[in-house]
Amino acid sequence: MATRIKICGITRIEDGLAAARAGADAIGLVFWPGTPRVVQAAQAQAIVHAMPPFVSIVGLFVDPTAEEVNAVLETVPLDLLQFHGREPPGLCRAFGRSYLKAIAVDATGDLLESVSLYGDAAGLLFDAPPTSGMPGGTGRTFDWSRLPASLPRPLVLSGGLNAANVAGAIRLVRPWAVDVSSGVEASGPDGRPRAGIKDAAKIAAFVEEVRHADV
Repeated sequence: MATRIKICGITRIEDGLAAARAGADAIGLVFWPGTPRVVQAAQAQAIVHAMPPFVSIVGLFVDPTAEEVNAVLETVPLDLLQFHGREPPGLCRAFGRSYLKAIAVDATGDLLESVSLYGDAAGLLFDAPPTSGMPGGTGRTFDWSRLPASLPRPLVLSGGLNAANVAGAIRLVRPWAVDVSSGVEASGPDGRPRAGIKDAAKIAAFVEEVRHADV
């Protein structure tokens, strides 16, 4: 089975196209204002309009109101919603759209209990716990061995993935899909990722490593 690939935190047309050319299955647009990776409606529309066919557009929200999600849906054609906060199940399913629910993996939580609330999700995305007020895109991994062996919905693996570790993660977890953001971002003068600015070579290397793991 080919592991699906999502490149999240796209803020520029050229980065979305780089993801598509490399073979990514989806790109993620972040509508949470608490991150430098946030996109405004006009910016999101331009990115979506430039994308080739058969690349899914995922809209990421963190504890939004229903009005905030509906406002985006009125202007930006999204294929899938991603909820990355503490959203109740009723909100996630309120929009008549398929959705992903992110679950933070820490050392104490009961993951099966957490996912049981979202039995109608298209997939369950597992990420590192929030840090410094950031619910995702932190570049931090978590203990992959904590993931349940059996889940009711497809597993999407996120959290600190990059070209150096994604193949090992896939061989251990065997997820339906992997989701990367900071791991394919361009480096600034200080060597740290430039949030929201992707590196086409890093995207290509990440996709190549996923494909190697699939063989």
